[in-house]
Amino acid sequence: MTNYKTNETPSRKELEDLETTGLAPYASKSADTLGRKHADPPHPLRSCFARDRDRIFHSRCFRRLEYKTQVFVNGTADHFRTRLTHTMEMSAVGRTLARILNANEDLTESICLAHDLGHSPFGHEGEKVLDDLMKNEGGFDHNLQSLRNIEVVESPYPGFRGLNLTWEVRAGLLKHEAHSAGAALDGHPIGPFQSLEAQIADLADDMTYHAHDVDDGLEAGIVTLAQLETTEFWQRAAAETKARYANLSEFQFLRATIRTMLELQVVDVVNHANRALDEFNPQSMRDVMSAPRRIVDFGAEMKSILGEFSAFMFENLYYHQGVTEATKQSVAMMRKLFLHYIGHPATMGNKAQERIETEGLWRTVCDYVAGCTDRYAIEEYQKYGLGA
Repeated sequence: MTNYKTNETPSRKELEDLETTGLAPYASKSADTLGRKHADPPHPLRSCFARDRDRIFHSRCFRRLEYKTQVFVNGTADHFRTRLTHTMEMSAVGRTLARILNANEDLTESICLAHDLGHSPFGHEGEKVLDDLMKNEGGFDHNLQSLRNIEVVESPYPGFRGLNLTWEVRAGLLKHEAHSAGAALDGHPIGPFQSLEAQIADLADDMTYHAHDVDDGLEAGIVTLAQLETTEFWQRAAAETKARYANLSEFQFLRATIRTMLELQVVDVVNHANRALDEFNPQSMRDVMSAPRRIVDFGAEMKSILGEFSAFMFENLYYHQGVTEATKQSVAMMRKLFLHYIGHPATMGNKAQERIETEGLWRTVCDYVAGCTDRYAIEEYQKYGLGA
């Protein structure tokens, strides 16, 4: 391998040494990684987790997130969030938490960037359609599909399938599986809890959509200020905003309050995590994973407040007729497209067709449809005249 080292550029080994001396004992260290599935020479200048982050950034499945629905069907307005903008905002929150808690930022960011790679087109309703269609073939779960995308579907490198990411990133995508007794990945146990960085990523996801889905709901005119004022979470954030700023326009007040919603969550999580770290005193990643309870979490009071707010969001935004009607037609179209590919697999891309022999027809079609953007799914539906 070419040696890119200069006198001013720290080597990978020097970066690893900085992690060892600069990060907390419980943080995941690049030098201690449990490795990759396939032999892959280390980079001379980047840590393994930084390299994972870059591989995710450069992947096709990451770029496709730009055209996948978050809440509102992609393309219906310029400022609604997509899976990509949600992922980027979540990553920013994750990096902030990792820095405050002295955890590994590169690993946290990698998990954040990869967490939604398995999402289907048309949001969670699209996921339900795929799970129903695959009920006799192992089902569909977007978390497991994220792992499948980076291990099987996305294969841009010679010599191995997938992106060949480190164990720590791949294990960090297994949210619910980490709590299963005896669960393991590549022979290494992944529970009962995740690494601190994976716990951070998990909470960053929740924290981001708690705040930013409100922003999109207000933008769409589906959620109103009067409705939000009935929730304790909004009341607290609004009170903080009013105490901090004076003479705001309504637009400025709403945006400042949404930022405060995120800030309140960050402060609560940091305080709760610091108390848990003091109580358990973990000295390694494995200590974090085997702690009596998860370390990165909301406090009991904030959990209660967010539980009420989540119920409000489902009733007033996610299940609002204006949202569900927009997705109803899309998911019906997605079902027809899936069954079209089952009957006519030659109409899928060449790479997908090559996987049928090893992965089976139904799983290959599921991979293909899950990988579609909203726009591509609509184009394919129209191309094959499936609306007739």
